[in-house]
Amino acid sequence: MDITSLTTSGQPVDLDAAREFMQATLEKITRTELHDIEAELQEKGRRMQAMLAPDSLAALDEARMLALLRAVFATRRRARAILAAIGLEEMKAAIHDLLYQPEPVEVRFQRFVDRMTGYFDDIRVLRPRKSSDSRAKQSAEDAALQENIFCDLASELLHFTNPEEHWLWTRWIWDPSAGTGAMPLVTMDEVDLFGTTVGETYLKLGIATQFIRMTAEAADLSGIGSSPYGIDVFLSCVYVVYMYTTLRLRMTQEFNKIVPQMPELTRRILGVWKLEI
Repeated sequence: MDITSLTTSGQPVDLDAAREFMQATLEKITRTELHDIEAELQEKGRRMQAMLAPDSLAALDEARMLALLRAVFATRRRARAILAAIGLEEMKAAIHDLLYQPEPVEVRFQRFVDRMTGYFDDIRVLRPRKSSDSRAKQSAEDAALQENIFCDLASELLHFTNPEEHWLWTRWIWDPSAGTGAMPLVTMDEVDLFGTTVGETYLKLGIATQFIRMTAEAADLSGIGSSPYGIDVFLSCVYVVYMYTTLRLRMTQEFNKIVPQMPELTRRILGVWKLEI
């Protein structure tokens, strides 16, 4: 899969929008704080790599597995329910298969999500909200996608154990059910991020992520670090700026006051706020 699977224009990144989001970000958080968050992601990666090395993974007990699940924003509050439904040994086997089997990453990603969701009744068939939308020109049937928290979990396990090879896909980065998230805010309108399977969607997000990272480095977009976690910090800030804008328009002033400030909220969605692993 290459750039033509996303767009025929050859330029998927909306650089003007990326600059505007970075400017808005730097009004709410310092560059030093951004670099601190990136360093915390590097530490999260080091801890997950140690925890999920083959021998260490095999020896994980329930407490450590719960800590791992709580380090992922999407599974944090459901960690006990997930582990109770799936079981410790099955969870370890599924993670080992995801990280260490020799098949292409999209095959392992799809199998992990299918395997995990088999224990739950919350699988939803999701389609673009508007089939006529420019982001969803393919038919609604082709764009149908099973999506839930296990996509987030799979991508975090892959990304933090091998950040140079794998990337992050969470619902705050790209939610196919609504066509929203940080990614469409900094890509061109014609970019097609919809896949017919979660594995295909994961590949498309990887291409888009790599182009944003390369474009940011070439444009010297201030605030994005050079490590593979720098793009995660940037996309989280894009989403938080979007959240603040939406909340300010929709919610009461009193409600807005209780929303965490950007440094805390960014750390929360990246899973490094009070890291337990």
